[in-house]
Amino acid sequence: MFHTAFCDNKEGNYTANSTYNTNLNTLLSSLSSHTEINYGFYNFSYGQNPDKVNAIGLCRGDVEPHECRSCLNDSRVTIKQFCPNQKKALLWLNTSKCMLRYSPRSIFGIMEIEPSQSLMNINNVTEPDKFSQALANLMRNLKGVAASGDSRRKYATDNVTASSFQTIYGMAECTPDLSEKDCNDCLDGAISKIPTCCQDKIGGRVLRPSCNIRFESASFYENTPILNPDVPPPSPAVAIPPSINSTSPKVKQHEDDDEIEIAQSLQFNFDTIRVATEDFSDSNKLGQGGFGAVYRGRLSDGQMIAVKRLSRESSQGDTEFKNEVLLVAKLQHRNLVRLLGFCLEGKERLLIYEYVPNKSLDYFIFGSGQRLNIHIPLKLMAVYADPTKKAQLNWEMRYKIITGVARGLLYLHEDSHLRIIHRDLKASNILLNEEMNPKIADFGMARLVLMDQTQANTNRIVGTYGYMAPEYAMHGQFSMKSDVFSFGVLVLEIISGHKNSGIRHGENVEDLLSFIGGRVLTPSCSIRYENYSFYEPTPMLYPPSTLNTSSTNSTSSQGLGWNRVRTTRPTLHLGIKVEITLDDLNPATVWETTTKGDTNVKWHLRIDP
Repeated sequence: MFHTAFCDNKEGNYTANSTYNTNLNTLLSSLSSHTEINYGFYNFSYGQNPDKVNAIGLCRGDVEPHECRSCLNDSRVTIKQFCPNQKKALLWLNTSKCMLRYSPRSIFGIMEIEPSQSLMNINNVTEPDKFSQALANLMRNLKGVAASGDSRRKYATDNVTASSFQTIYGMAECTPDLSEKDCNDCLDGAISKIPTCCQDKIGGRVLRPSCNIRFESASFYENTPILNPDVPPPSPAVAIPPSINSTSPKVKQHEDDDEIEIAQSLQFNFDTIRVATEDFSDSNKLGQGGFGAVYRGRLSDGQMIAVKRLSRESSQGDTEFKNEVLLVAKLQHRNLVRLLGFCLEGKERLLIYEYVPNKSLDYFIFGSGQRLNIHIPLKLMAVYADPTKKAQLNWEMRYKIITGVARGLLYLHEDSHLRIIHRDLKASNILLNEEMNPKIADFGMARLVLMDQTQANTNRIVGTYGYMAPEYAMHGQFSMKSDVFSFGVLVLEIISGHKNSGIRHGENVEDLLSFIGGRVLTPSCSIRYENYSFYEPTPMLYPPSTLNTSSTNSTSSQGLGWNRVRTTRPTLHLGIKVEITLDDLNPATVWETTTKGDTNVKWHLRIDP
């Protein structure tokens, strides 16, 4: 594999713990996540001076979008291996299929010709004069075609016959942020290097930060992909804001302080979305939430999308809209719903997401079918069940959903270069794809906190009661453990098939946490419930068998995180990525987890159908 790297010390160096390194890691991790970009040019900036990072990614014009993203993803790792602490660096990766560069100063729209690299094929041509003349004509034509390209692609390929038995294949490309004149000038300079680097050779290339050329006696490029007309060209100022709603003891940052500084490449035209959703027809309506409706749509290229259309009367104002766009655009994980773009036009506010066909988790575990009575000694539970959907959630599937949600939450808390508290984790915000893999959705309430910060406060309590941790609901204190509390509630609902607020006995209504917390999940206990009358086809929390729980140095309820005391809840760390192990799905399910810290907490839950 061919790599060419340039590490520039003139712009200074950074240290591992510096703000510049944090900004660089955040920017590079988001670079290849924008799947809506199909023209191979990425332009981002992140942070504030003097630690602002500016980056450009360019793929050769014939490279398919998925291959481009893969190449840039490899580049972000490789470039830091070559240039581990330089603030300015450039890398050509994988036979020049992609280029990645970054700098502390602005690089968008600025022609740069240095550093430059020339490479040649060691084989000689058989008829030098004819070859040189044909090559000169070819490169001159390619230069003109490439320079006249638009702001998404300045790329040209062609071939000529140098003699009766030899063909020359050529390519010229500029970063599309250059003007036509600058692209011409950059390519002129690159072509002028051919006599000194590659004279009488059957192949050669010249690499510059703003342009590159190549010629060979054999074809080296593919057909150029057709651009998606729905995706607009990049803006000259593509920025990812350094933070949103971050708080610290020294700086108080209000929710409304952040401006929407997001890539124009993420912005969709309203008419495009209106056509895709058939004018937001009821037949395409997937659901209705507190902030508006969600619609299914199909873009002109056939891609399915989900469109969240915010209600004009919604309490989610510009702050929440901005919050969701800026946060989710920087996140990429298989257990998070991917944001494709947004639309702001007049009073219309739209969020465009990947389409997840299987609706939300609550539709499966709670259903919307007939009312069923489940008799338990001294208790009567009333639930609404959809036998068809609930039958799909066997224990193996529930385990898969629980671990997937845990991985997504761990990414938000620890692995995303940001620390994001979701604040509204619940069954209706977990979407399921074709393989029933869970994806966390709805980041309108999410908050970003500093990486070394363990807790923050707010005067505005948002979220869903029943899933809120007590310290958050009563005092506005939120942390990673607030999400862990919500996760614990969610796990109980997945296991039991009951809503947290859905337990009745007599005239009283009791939440699931209260019902379970004082009765079953206590240290080293074994309680047997018999003579149940179950009328649904899937196991409930308490099947007609023995529920055994055990724990060391702690109550078992801490293992899942729904303990009402914040300090005794675990974090979703290492062992509780939730490492739920299944010894035997049939007839038994065994879950075990440990928390990180001085006290090693283990719990086991065995359910025998």
